[in-house]
Amino acid sequence: MDEDLKREFEAARLKHILFKARLRSFLYGNDGNETPVRSADECPLGEWIRDVALPRFGRYPETRQLDQTHRRVHDEANRLMDLHQAGRADEAMRGLRAINPLTEEVLGLLNTLEHKLRKEAR
Repeated sequence: MDEDLKREFEAARLKHILFKARLRSFLYGNDGNETPVRSADECPLGEWIRDVALPRFGRYPETRQLDQTHRRVHDEANRLMDLHQAGRADEAMRGLRAINPLTEEVLGLLNTLEHKLRKEAR
């Protein structure tokens, strides 16, 4: 159980890191499929939150907070992508720094939730 949980949360963290890389890539001009970056529900972490975290761990307030913060990250990513597409690429790039506290909050919530679940499993 402990190793499964560890792998589950490592995969969730990786999905979030890949999201950040996709956003950065888009803002640097490597236009690709926007959907996983634009949609909180269609990105890999959003799918994990919906299909795994909320059903299995929804009793913890951190899970609902994770879902809300994750949606805020996507709202901000959409704003940055819109700026980029409107020809305001420099402003969009500066906005990447502003998104960092939200992305760190997502990682922190994942860590806190994992810690609680591992502690409970003992």
